[in-house]
Amino acid sequence: MKQNLTLKQRKELEAKMAKVFKGNINVLSTDLQKILLDDMVTAFQNRIKVLTRVQGKRSY
Repeated sequence: MKQNLTLKQRKELEAKMAKVFKGNINVLSTDLQKILLDDMVTAFQNRIKVLTRVQGKRSY
């Protein structure tokens, strides 16, 4: 995975997560849903970076 997602990729990932978690986040206001989805995408991206780095170190 590239280090950073483009704005388009980020929005697409947020939309996919919104669809998957719709039943769970529906109880939140629209603003809180947006914040949560943004946080989830950021956390996902950060986790991928860490795991990629760890995997790279184990390859040697």
